[in-house]
Amino acid sequence: MEDKPSAVTPERFATGMTFDQYIAYVGTPENLKREGSQGEARRDWSEYLREAYERARLTDAQTAAIRWLAAQPNGPAKVLVISEEWSSDCRRDLPMLARLAEAGGIELRVFRRDGQRFSRSQAPSLAEAPDSNADLMAEFLNVKNGQAWQSIPVVAFYTKTLEYLYHYVEYPAIYHKDRVVGHLRAPRPGETPEKTQTRGTRLFFELLDSPFFHVWQCAAVDEMLSMLHERLVVGALA
Repeated sequence: MEDKPSAVTPERFATGMTFDQYIAYVGTPENLKREGSQGEARRDWSEYLREAYERARLTDAQTAAIRWLAAQPNGPAKVLVISEEWSSDCRRDLPMLARLAEAGGIELRVFRRDGQRFSRSQAPSLAEAPDSNADLMAEFLNVKNGQAWQSIPVVAFYTKTLEYLYHYVEYPAIYHKDRVVGHLRAPRPGETPEKTQTRGTRLFFELLDSPFFHVWQCAAVDEMLSMLHERLVVGALA
């Protein structure tokens, strides 16, 4: 995090949607007419997210851990999420995050990343997309391989007075997504580009329906809890 004034003020945080409000928003005509990932049309994921929330359960250890963390002086009391429902990473993590916030008595607010258009910028700004949350996204860019990415979800934890504690981005460390998905989508000998795309898409959605999707869902929660523990016990992150 850069040492400059944050766009995350009490007034701005309060404008975010609750989890229930976000789920309802996902299925609205207002949301569905927005440009989706890479310019694609959006689909209504609201029922999927509701059902995922109903299925989501924290372990006893996760529940005890978030309650311990929230009870500490300057422990996590607010969590800001930047999300778009077309992202499988957001669909994986958001329902469990809602359960985590509930268990810890933490106030959760969800912000959409984009405005009407899908943003491809490596330096998002409100000047470029005034109907978006580009100023929030700019604080949490994912820099890798020499490039800056608007990776989501962003999950940023704060104290009651909005002192920044820690943020998580996109997927847990044990999920080597670029390597795994890159392999699934890679061309096979003798394939046409069309067959490669069809097969790669099929294998990717089979992955999302596999037990490993839940493994990474749990790992995301564990990673957040562990990093928050380090932040509070040590006083800083490495």
